[in-house]
Amino acid sequence: MTAEPIRVLVVEDHHVVRQGLVALLSVADGLEVVGQAADGVEAITQFRKHQPAITLIDLRLPRLSGVDVIERIRMESPGARFIVLTTYDGDEDIYRALQAGARSYLLKGMTSEELIAAIRTVHAGRQHIPPAVAQRLAERVGTEELTQREFDVLEQIVHGKSNKEIAVELLISEATVKTHINSLLSKLGVSDRTQAATAAIQRGIIPLESLPRQRQ
Repeated sequence: MTAEPIRVLVVEDHHVVRQGLVALLSVADGLEVVGQAADGVEAITQFRKHQPAITLIDLRLPRLSGVDVIERIRMESPGARFIVLTTYDGDEDIYRALQAGARSYLLKGMTSEELIAAIRTVHAGRQHIPPAVAQRLAERVGTEELTQREFDVLEQIVHGKSNKEIAVELLISEATVKTHINSLLSKLGVSDRTQAATAAIQRGIIPLESLPRQRQ
């Protein structure tokens, strides 16, 4: 008796990338693409419609982020299985996705064989975390959490604000701003504001899409 194919939903906002994934998975033995979506809201609609065994999803999506999609679907369907496929390797991105319930976190540079193997592994009920991703996650778990106020101050630093401007924006004193900066520098393991801003972006603590666009 032939086993039923693994039903896959592909969620990716870049049309060419999405079509490439659909084409690749459609010819793989034992896999069947049952739907596709170009944004987070459509992903939820397609999931409800098709009830796929595996959802392959990007993190950065229009209308609703990949993490939000995972969280919302898993509230309705706790057994839903997700594989994140993204270009972002920041430890905070990895942590948020896995905390939301993703079973695998893959970078888009991986081979088609790796992707198909991950789908089969996750479908079998196991996690699939590549060594490089596991290392980044271990680094994240080993660091102390920023408080909400430290996060707010860090976000302002990334946006290029001075201590005085941060104090005005957050309605706190400059002395308090300096206290928060000293604390977050220690937690991030950096020595100055520039390094803090770089670490915040590289690690995915402050999403790139939150940064103001430069005028052409």
